[in-house]
This record gives sequence, structure tokens and C-alpha cells, in this order.
Amino acid sequence: MAEKILITEYSEEMKTSYLNYSMSVITSRAIPDIRDGLKPVQRRVLFDMNELGVHNNKDTLKSARICGDTMGKYHPHGDSSIYETLVVLAQDFKRNMPLVEGQGNFGSIEGDTAAAQRYTEAKLAKFTDDVILKDLDKTVDFMPNYDEKLMEPVILPARFPNFLLNGAEGIAVGMSTSAPSHNLSEICDLILAYIKNPNMSIKQMMKYLLGPDFPTGGIVANMSELIDIYKTGVGKLKLRGKIEFEPAKKTKDKDRLVVTEIPQTMIGDGIGKFMSDVAMLCESKKILDITDIYNYSNSEGIRIVLELKKDANVEKIKNLLYKKTRLEDTYPVNMIAIVNGRPETMNLKSIMDNYLSFQYYLISKKYKNLLDKEEEKKEIQEGLIKACDLIDAIIAMIRSAKTREDAKQYLTTGKCKNITIKDKKLEKIAKKFDFTDRQADAILDMRLYRLIGLEILDLKNQYKDTMAKIKLYKEILKNKNKASELIIEDIKNIKKEYGRPRRTHFEDAEEIVIEEEKMEAVPCVYLQDKFGYCKIIDTALYEKNKEIVESEYPYVYETDTDDSAVIFGTSGNMYQIKLEKVPMTKIKDKGKPIDNLSKFDAGKESAVSVYINSGIKDAYFFIVTKLGLIKMVDTIEYETSNRTVLATKLNKGDEVAKVVLCYAEKDLVMRTNDNYFLRLAPKDIPLLKKGTKGVKGINLSKNDYVIDAFVYEEDETIDINGKKVKLKNLSRGNRGNKGIKLK
Repeated sequence: MAEKILITEYSEEMKTSYLNYSMSVITSRAIPDIRDGLKPVQRRVLFDMNELGVHNNKDTLKSARICGDTMGKYHPHGDSSIYETLVVLAQDFKRNMPLVEGQGNFGSIEGDTAAAQRYTEAKLAKFTDDVILKDLDKTVDFMPNYDEKLMEPVILPARFPNFLLNGAEGIAVGMSTSAPSHNLSEICDLILAYIKNPNMSIKQMMKYLLGPDFPTGGIVANMSELIDIYKTGVGKLKLRGKIEFEPAKKTKDKDRLVVTEIPQTMIGDGIGKFMSDVAMLCESKKILDITDIYNYSNSEGIRIVLELKKDANVEKIKNLLYKKTRLEDTYPVNMIAIVNGRPETMNLKSIMDNYLSFQYYLISKKYKNLLDKEEEKKEIQEGLIKACDLIDAIIAMIRSAKTREDAKQYLTTGKCKNITIKDKKLEKIAKKFDFTDRQADAILDMRLYRLIGLEILDLKNQYKDTMAKIKLYKEILKNKNKASELIIEDIKNIKKEYGRPRRTHFEDAEEIVIEEEKMEAVPCVYLQDKFGYCKIIDTALYEKNKEIVESEYPYVYETDTDDSAVIFGTSGNMYQIKLEKVPMTKIKDKGKPIDNLSKFDAGKESAVSVYINSGIKDAYFFIVTKLGLIKMVDTIEYETSNRTVLATKLNKGDEVAKVVLCYAEKDLVMRTNDNYFLRLAPKDIPLLKKGTKGVKGINLSKNDYVIDAFVYEEDETIDINGKKVKLKNLSRGNRGNKGIKLK
């Protein structure tokens, strides 16, 4: 067979393939379906557990067995993702209503990971059996699994809006979903009210559903913004932990602040991080009244104890904890779900509309299946009742029949060439037989004891029940109000069985403003090496080691701790670092990278000049670029509280070579890589704004570039190829000249 080569545009193929991949991740992996609130892997885990018979009233099964079975039958993407899903479905600190009941170590709220799947066991939660999987065989469609050998459900018949109840989190390509969890009882109240009045506004809906309800409790501190979040489906929740004050009970005891609830975002390593942050606040003297911290949290709840000094300012400590730690955090809301195969941002009304639409679909599907079964039962019952009245003719026919097929033919058509009934009277009756195929099979399978009078009476009573069910099912299918009554009854039962009080509370908290006490300025010396590490040292220490320090550090400034360092980078930006943030160390200590104290990026640029803020008053900066541009800028333009400002604009491919500070009418010298030097008078250098580009300062040869600039001094000596050369004979030149080459 000849090889067929398809020629296609590479960019178009990549675009199409990536789009297909993106949609696959969105719809088949990361984003939940609005109908059951589950991602495909979650749905498959629950369905497989149902198939394995691991129900709530049964014993648990090894997690490894569940994961292996799910992977082999429905989700061939690795057992680690399946087990992680199983673990999350069982964690009551992540789910308002866990869908799986775990046995063994399934992790903790403090970030402890679950034990390996071979050590844990699981079974379906009662809620899952009762609400998520009930009537699975009667209500939803099935589709082939990945290898088309088995069938799996397209969706699970969830009778409750799981998307609201347990929330959802997922990161897809180009989008993510983050839906908070809600209180089951409040959702029930909203459903009951919404069925009666589907035209209610979101503001009216929120009289029933007050807002998010997280498993960890806590406080939503921006209550007034909730209505906009539920109108748009996007926004930010400001979450706070709950802090309680416990006064000392005995004279020897200490007052305590106790964290009893935490924001949902602190689940995992958040508690450990909170405790280390509090310790750092104490070490840095920002909190002086906390003497110790203990974590007594366990499976029963959160209890983090902060012991206080006598007469501590409790409110100030609370504010500092909220401001400086993750005890106050932001929860992003982006309620995206799959609707009719496409991702959509859902507001509260669209969630309820989709939920009720799905419930009416499930009811229609269920009662259509039930009606079909009752219609089939009715057909058989009618045939058996009719057969009881014609039993003599039927028995005579059966006695004359040689095979079951002949008997069935006679029952359905009233004739068969292989059957001859001797009794002409019974034959006349038999020729009127017109039973259906199903009725004929039932008659032939009927046992003789069914001819007892009581059995016949029971059969007729069963027929009446069947007819009553058929009437009811038809009415439900025909009348939407009847279907609504079923939903209402179901929701009331769910609320009665699974409802619980709300955990999360609401308030409109004011923005916390901390007036930090200014630390007393201490004399120090700022040091920065050529690798971008900075530190401050004690003045006395500097005086003792002055020669060593000045030989090792290109930037040395005597100042005090309330000053700041000004760093110019090759990118054209100026960065400021408060010296109070710079560590005070010994001379031999390395210090801290300026990257960690500012937005300076050592991977993309280099520091070309460093000054101290207090030392640049009433002066000018000469800014020289690698391609020979120059300008003068008044230093007053750089007096700002911003930590990063634009020092100068640059042409493409250019960068700053040097920023020179000048206090008086001093000449400037530019030096190139080929050792050309150009001395310029200040009057020849234009005074420009910081947001402008410079003008041409020196004419460069091909491949030459500026490497340095400095203020001209008569006795200045510079190093050229290892030789000391004096500049006293360097005459002034004009801007744009090539300069003088020194050897």
C-alpha cells in the first residue's frame, strides 16, 4: 500500500491541536459539570465504588482496589490522580458534605498527607448513596468507556446542587474555577422558595442563601460585596479566622488569645506558616505582648493558643495578626462550570435554573422508565386475569400441543395446524384466543396454584395497584406541578436528614490600618558588593576595618538606619531599598541580595551605580548609556516614596552604563571600551526630565561602547591595561566628538 503524506500548515495544525487539547482539559478533566457538580475523575470513582458494591451499609474496601478498578475500567490516567481524588472526596475539612467515608489516615487540616492507598480503606458516604447515586439505572444515559468494552454514566443523577454544596476548584487551559461551598439547610430553603417563585431576584434569593459556608468556619469580612459576587459569579471574598480572648483564671495563669477557626485558604501548611509568621513578628519586635504560642488543634477542631503579657493591647494584637499573617486572606470566586458541553460563568440564578432543569429531566426519565415497566406489568396481569376465565380451553389446548412454540402460536392467533382440540366447545372458545406475545409467555409460565381463588383475587388487586401507578406516573409526566411536589418532598427529607447549622459568619469589617512605631535611627555603614549583595554594619566596626572594607566593596556609605539606598540598573530603572529592611551583620557575612529587597532582577540586569538617598539632595545626575547617549537630571525628580521608578528612557538595544552624581560645576568624563575618553563641560550636557531619552554624547567607532563615566578631577589616575594614567592633560571636547584615546 502506497504511503500517503498529508501536507498542512504547521501553525494551523498547532493552533487546531492546542485548541482541541484545551477543550479536552476544560470539559474532560478540570471543570465540573453543573448538573452533578463533579469532574469526570470524581464521577468515575463514585460510579466504580457503586459497581463494586462499596455502599455505606457495607464494609470498607482497600483504596488500592478502588483506584486500580477505576483506572482499569474507566479512567486510564494513573492511580495517583485517582487516589488524590478519593482522598479529597473523603476530607471533611475540604468538603461540606464528604461523598466518601474513609478509614485510616486520609490527611489532616494541617497539611499532613494521606497514607499510601494500600493502607487506607473507603466506602460510599450515606449522602452519596441516598442523594448522588440513587436511581442511577433509571434516570441517566450511559456511554462507552475509553476502550468501549464497558458502559459508564454520562452524568450522575444528583438530586442536590453539589456545585453549591461542596464548591469546586480546578485549573484548566486559559481558565480556572473556584466556587465556595454553602450550607445544606440554606440551599434547601432556597430551592423550596425558588420553586414557588422562579422570578425572584438574586437579592431575594440571598434571604435564604446567606453566603458561603466553609467547613473551617471563619468570617467573611466583606458581606456587602456578596450580592455582586452572586450576580456575576466572580469576585473576591475577604476571609478571616476567628479569635477569642480567654482571660487568666488564676493569678499564675496568663491571658490568652485563641484562634478557634481559620480561613479556608489556610488548609494545608497554612497553620504552620501562621505560627512561624507570629514568631517572626515577635522576633522583629512588631508584636511585643505575645510570650508563647501553642498548637492544640486536633480532629475535633482548631485551637491555636497565644499567651500574652499582662495588660497586653488585645485589639492591637488582633489587628496585627489579621494584617501581617494569613489569618486574613482572599478567596477568589470564579464560578465556572460545564453547561451543555461548554464552560460558562454561573451566577446564583443560573445555578438554580440549571439545577431545577436537571431535576425535571431526572423525574421525567425515571417515571417514563417506571411507566414502561408498569405498562408491561399491566399487559401481563390483564392476560393472566383473562386466562383465568378461559382456563379450561387453555388447558385443553396445551394438552394437545406438542411444543411450547405451538402452544404460544395458538394463544396469540387462535389456530395452529399442529394442535387439534377434541372438545368442540372448548375448541370454539380457543379459536378466539388473541393474547399478546408477552401474555402468552406469562400464561405458559404460570403455575397452577395461581388458579386458587385467593391468588386470583390477589392478582386482581395487583392489577388495581398497577393501574393506580400508571395513572400517577402519567400525571407526574404530564403535570409539572406534580414533579415540583416530588422535588419539594425530596428536598425536605434531605434537609431533615443532613441539615446542620452554619459555620461561617458574616460582617463588614473595616480595613485594618496599622500605625507602626518608627524605629529610632541608628548610625551604620551601608555596603554593597559587585554581586548585588547588601548589608549594613556598625560604624565602630567599619572604623576598625576601614581599609579592608573599602578594598572589597565598591559601594560604601556612612549613614543611618532610617535612610534608603538608591540603585540604578542597566534597564533604566531606579530602585529604592529602606535600610531598616537590610540586615545588620558582621563584615564576613554575605548579606542579602538586592533582588529580595526590591524588584531588581539580577538575571536580567546589573547594578551600575549606587547612592544613599540623603546624599543626593541639591545635586544632579549625569546619566550615560552604553551607546553614548547622555543627559543631566535634577535629583529632585527622584525624591519619591515609590520603590521603583523610571530613571531614563532607552532606545532599543541600549542600556545604562553609568549614573554619576555631581554637586558642583564639575566636568564629566566618558570612557569607552576602546579606551577613548571624552571630557565634557556641564553646560554642554542638556538638563532633561527623567522620563526622556538622552542626546548623543560621544561618537563611537564600530563595535565600541561606553563602559564608564565619572566626574573629572585634576589629579585623577585611572588604570588602563594595568598601567596608571593621569588625566590632568585631558582637554575638554565637544559633545558628539570621538574623544582622545589614552594608552
